[in-house]
Amino acid sequence: MNSPALHRRAVVADAHNDLLIAVAARPPQRWGAFFRERWLPQLREGGIDLQVLPVFIDDQYRPEGALRQTLRMIECAHVLAEENGDEVALCLDGSDIDAALAQDKIALVLALESAPGIDASVHLFSTLHRLGVRIASIAHWGRTPLADGSREDATGSRLTVPGVEALREMERLRMLFDISHLGASGVAHVLELATRPLIATHSCARALRDHHRNLTDDQIRGVAATGGVVCVNFVPDFLTDRQEEVSPDRIVDHIEHVAAIAGIDHVGLGADFVREVMTDVTPPCCESLDDEDPMFDFPGLEGPAGMPLVTEALVARGMPEQDILKVLGGNLRRLMSDHMG
Repeated sequence: MNSPALHRRAVVADAHNDLLIAVAARPPQRWGAFFRERWLPQLREGGIDLQVLPVFIDDQYRPEGALRQTLRMIECAHVLAEENGDEVALCLDGSDIDAALAQDKIALVLALESAPGIDASVHLFSTLHRLGVRIASIAHWGRTPLADGSREDATGSRLTVPGVEALREMERLRMLFDISHLGASGVAHVLELATRPLIATHSCARALRDHHRNLTDDQIRGVAATGGVVCVNFVPDFLTDRQEEVSPDRIVDHIEHVAAIAGIDHVGLGADFVREVMTDVTPPCCESLDDEDPMFDFPGLEGPAGMPLVTEALVARGMPEQDILKVLGGNLRRLMSDHMG
């Protein structure tokens, strides 16, 4: 099997790239040009066809400026799409994605990460849906008015009353509910209540790396039972606790584990290229980032240009071609085509 040819033929989808943080850090008049100069070449080199753009709000904007920064980043996405309309398209549903791919454009989909701009004002999901948001999570590392993040697992906290309302509102709007970062009890609560497919946009398997950010086998089965997709994260600290194991092959370990638990139709990619984004942002977005920090040190896969290495590793592992095509993007594209919009 020819790995480069297979990668070019596949629809390659990444469910999580924080590049909007880097682009929105520039003056608005530079948004479109900076994306074209800095990020578009990497996406093209990596063969990315479908890219989810999360709106993540830096600590410096929380809580008072969270909604303003949310709107600014959404506007940034619209501007960079408009100014690069020959190369990308902001998509609202499956038909938009199909049209973009047919024109050899990169399909972009907007997501909210933890939704701090909404707070407990759940009706604002409808407003942000009007602005193009199609995926959302309701917690990050810590506590929000909607739920607790995975770093707060010791609380045993389920969704709050507004959190349950948020899930129901997102289902009504046909927004995909993202469980990545949600605390364990919150995930269990969502699995009890969900009536539509769920997504984990960037999560690894806890059976292979015991980290609170990763999903247990029961959680993976639960997402699959809804018809959803678990997209494997590339951050080294979530893949392994041994630095010598950091490689595309380790990503494949997690992909194969999720596939074994959930089925091959329920696994995808959610790269989370943290270091690549951090190098574009001054000061660093969330916390001081040590250049030597192994959590983010992934030679060759710091950014989207390295995505073909994952295909190469899948081929080397002996995964059947039709399964590789599903993992690289077929499953995520199907989920969005059938359930988003």
